[in-house]
Amino acid sequence: MVINNVFIFLFMYFVGVSVFCLKCKHLLLMLLSIEFLMLSLFFGLQISLTNYFYEFNFSMVFLTMSVCEGALGLSILVSMVRSYGNDYFQSFNVLW
Repeated sequence: MVINNVFIFLFMYFVGVSVFCLKCKHLLLMLLSIEFLMLSLFFGLQISLTNYFYEFNFSMVFLTMSVCEGALGLSILVSMVRSYGNDYFQSFNVLW
């Protein structure tokens, strides 16, 4: 049963990484794939903490940090859409 969960975790992680690498045109898709990566990492953390009978306090810290990361990403997305009108990375020039 545990081996099956590890394979599910690895599949979720690599799907998230592949979507993050392939859909790099829109900021919203990148943020969604990062959140999916955080969800898969949380699932892997729960698997490892369950196997070794550790306390689950670190998982709450991990969830707090991932929520803060999501809020920061959404605020960057909103400011980018207000400034440039879309979420394409081609219109967002860092060198200007």
